[in-house]
Amino acid sequence: MAEKGKEMNSSASSGASEKKSAETKNEKKEKKIVQVTPSEDYDLSRLTEYSGHTKIFRYLFVAERCKKFEAEAYKTAIAALKQTQNTHVYRKVFERLGEALGPSFGLDQAWADSVDKKAQQQLDRLEHELETAKTSLIKESIRMGNTELGNFHYHRGDMNSALRCYVKARDYCTSGEHIIEMCMNVIRVSIELSNFAHVLNYVAKAEQTPELKDKATIAKLKACAGLAHLEGRKYKNAAKKFIETSFDIGHNFSEILLPQDIAIYGGFCALASYDRQQLKTVIDNPQFKNFLELVPSIRDLINDFYNSKYASFLDNLEKFRLDLQLDLHLHDHIQGLYEKIRNKAIVQYFSPFVSIELKTMAEAFKTDITSLEKELSRLIMDGVISARIDSHNKRLYVREVDERTTTFDKALKMGSDFETHTKSLLLRVNLVRNDFIVKLPRNEKSEFQHQKKPNN
Repeated sequence: MAEKGKEMNSSASSGASEKKSAETKNEKKEKKIVQVTPSEDYDLSRLTEYSGHTKIFRYLFVAERCKKFEAEAYKTAIAALKQTQNTHVYRKVFERLGEALGPSFGLDQAWADSVDKKAQQQLDRLEHELETAKTSLIKESIRMGNTELGNFHYHRGDMNSALRCYVKARDYCTSGEHIIEMCMNVIRVSIELSNFAHVLNYVAKAEQTPELKDKATIAKLKACAGLAHLEGRKYKNAAKKFIETSFDIGHNFSEILLPQDIAIYGGFCALASYDRQQLKTVIDNPQFKNFLELVPSIRDLINDFYNSKYASFLDNLEKFRLDLQLDLHLHDHIQGLYEKIRNKAIVQYFSPFVSIELKTMAEAFKTDITSLEKELSRLIMDGVISARIDSHNKRLYVREVDERTTTFDKALKMGSDFETHTKSLLLRVNLVRNDFIVKLPRNEKSEFQHQKKPNN
């Protein structure tokens, strides 16, 4: 009894600590919400091109962060929610808003109750059909039952239950097409749950299926892998996947991404992680060109960077900053991406010179000399750029490397490594010659040889 009491107390305390940590996490999340004033070119109506949960959550995301579009975004999100069965999010929105949008946009309790009642009836029917299928032991019926139940939970907004149902369907897949369908369902739900490690696992499973031949499905898998790498801050991998995505994806994946998103995400990840030579392959890539044509400003941005037109490049880059902070997937990465892109621009700008005035560089990068000096100091300390700063004359010099000394150091190191390796070989030869080695007992040796034979 005492042990049980301890267990209950420990579980209660752990529950309380978990609750506290959850509350602190929620507080941190709330603190992180920064109000954004987008550029005059920002078009909220672009979000209407999305579908499903993504459309709703993108509107809610903008509403929370942009006072200018708050009312319009909330109204559009509420109207979209009333076209679904997701009464949970519908009620949550009104818990937050109250009657802030006026009487015409109040909580429609009768509609929510009606949808809940119909949903419960549908759930009972689907569960009954699944139980019947399990009794009959027909694999296809069980698979379809789990998939339909997963679809029901997905439309209701219960992503954890949907994920469980889709994963259960995996054991009853009898063909490659079924495996691909199951993987796509799991990927879609995992993106909603922000479980991007799960996304990469199931992308790999789907790509390993021999029956995967549909170009649109392959493109969707590439785009999902790119999104997962982006969220994991592996920008080079993300750029590679987005650039490999074929234009066959079209507008058939609007519940997750639009073709314009692939151009923006792929373009920024490439600018942050690709060198000059790799950027040339991005510009010349026939598949990715189609995406860039949908967002000409991204195409111009990549071309300006490649052609070293830093003034126009930095101007256009700053124009994107505020609008991208209203993007559901990219907002957390803006600061990091912009720093990487700017650092690359500085390195690329300085690479042809032996020395250059800081004033000239500051004018090119639209900053003051003091800020530029701090920026260059950080890059030199991090080993990104091999240079030294003359603070008195305000010049940046290439750090000269003594090639003669470097060559001698390499030769000495190679000689030392060769000597060490030779001595170890001679030592082993002498040990073997004098029978000064550990041998296996005869019975163990015969067993070891017996086990080794099949491998040979």
